[in-house]
Amino acid sequence: MTKQVALILSGCGVYDGSEIYETTLTMLRLDQLGIRYECFAPDIDQHHVLNHATGEEMDETRNVLTESARLARGKVRPLPELSAEDFDALILPGGFGAAKNLSNFAVKGADLTLVDGLREVVQPFHAVGKPIGVMCIAPVMVPKLLGGGISVTIGTDPEVSGAISAQGGLHKSCEVTDIVIDAANRVITTPAYMQAERISEAAEGIFKLVERLNGWIEEDQAKASQQD
Repeated sequence: MTKQVALILSGCGVYDGSEIYETTLTMLRLDQLGIRYECFAPDIDQHHVLNHATGEEMDETRNVLTESARLARGKVRPLPELSAEDFDALILPGGFGAAKNLSNFAVKGADLTLVDGLREVVQPFHAVGKPIGVMCIAPVMVPKLLGGGISVTIGTDPEVSGAISAQGGLHKSCEVTDIVIDAANRVITTPAYMQAERISEAAEGIFKLVERLNGWIEEDQAKASQQD
């Protein structure tokens, strides 16, 4: 049976969008496992635009969907078109776009709100038990996206992990090369570039996340075949 995974992007670039290495490594492992994927992003202006060489803010406006298209080689659809019925699982790569474009965590901290429409497309995956993978800083959104009491990791950062706990989430410290699995909620998280100092370190955790997600998809498809 064909496997289909949706990716939600937040732009292009670690400081103001989706982390490029994390997204690419995710796509690579999905493809290596024979899993098809499709990318989605909100059609909104970015929170701001940063010069990635200097870290300085730039006096310009960029669109999250348009920037995500750079990362997805043009193949990205507006967020409202994402339907859980069309996919077996969902992945949210990290990058500060998760904290600036998909949410306002960068400004509001634990009092964050989500971008319009994000919870509406993510919740249906959770409601029917479809696997969800989240990485880097993006797990800070999990309590608002899926509810409290779900075990996640962003690594060991005390400020971000504290914000997760303040929202009713459960944070578990984790090495960059490992994953945290909440089997009851079918949520998998990994620190990625919240801790990684080398691309190979990020890759190890991300590959584990994708592989575990694949295992759950195969279990679901096997059950569906037995019911047929």
